[in-house]
Amino acid sequence: MQTNIYDVIIIGGGPAGYTAALYAARAGLSTLVIEKFSAGGQMTETESIENFPGFNEGIDGFTLGFKMQAGAEKFGAETVNAEVTGVALLQTPKRIRTAREEYLAKAVIIATGATHKHLGLDGEEAMIGRGVGYCAACDGMLYRGKTVAVVGGGNSAAADALLLSRICKKVYLIHRRDTLRAEKVYHEPLMRAETVEFKWNSVVKALNGEERLTSITIESLQTGQEELPIDGLFISVGRSPETALFEGQLTLENGYIVAGEDTKTNADGVYAVGDVRTKAFRQIVTAAADGAAAAHFAEEYIANYKEK
Repeated sequence: MQTNIYDVIIIGGGPAGYTAALYAARAGLSTLVIEKFSAGGQMTETESIENFPGFNEGIDGFTLGFKMQAGAEKFGAETVNAEVTGVALLQTPKRIRTAREEYLAKAVIIATGATHKHLGLDGEEAMIGRGVGYCAACDGMLYRGKTVAVVGGGNSAAADALLLSRICKKVYLIHRRDTLRAEKVYHEPLMRAETVEFKWNSVVKALNGEERLTSITIESLQTGQEELPIDGLFISVGRSPETALFEGQLTLENGYIVAGEDTKTNADGVYAVGDVRTKAFRQIVTAAADGAAAAHFAEEYIANYKEK
């Protein structure tokens, strides 16, 4: 069993997690990142990231993730590849369990992220980065002057469609109902957008193409099936925050950990960063900012740490 106590344990190795690790390690704190897959988190699904400062030619998500990991480890942060199976966050020190080890920490930073919900269509996984995406703000510029479709009817789908309407030749907005669930503030701008065409009471039935997406098959309750030639499809049907481990210990809202811009949760010495916390805007750059803030406040907490 692990007996030494880390200053900071970070659960999740995406941009928020490794930025927190970088700042914590540079502050002289013993720092451990526990990541169940590989560095980068959800951004590894992105073939070309063009909105992160410093990479003018773009960079793929895998490479950026490993660069962030290397930067943190340069200053002494450690990484363990394992899945966290249990946590005890309301005690001092805090306990983090994996299948093989139990780790102790004075402070914990949670960077477990939120996964985009998929449609579950054949070939969907294979088409990610080849015409299928989940973030218009991330990948929309790849489709400048082209024809795209957005699936969904909530705020995220409406915002994606509006963004794409300004840069794409044509935007289909596909929704399974006859009206949007999005807030009313989105309705009028979308209705006025000349490049947006609504496909009401419709669902996507198939993704078509060999190496890349070339069209989708949709089915309408009124008109039956039709094929839409498109260059890109943005799926915006919600997210699932990775917070099941923290139920009963941390305050959640719609599944997300309640934490403000200071990243502090209801538990002393526990911080939530990136897509897993309640926030209005989820991007790589905002996740990184969260990580830096959490490391700062964790450093303050540890300076006054007393074991109970």
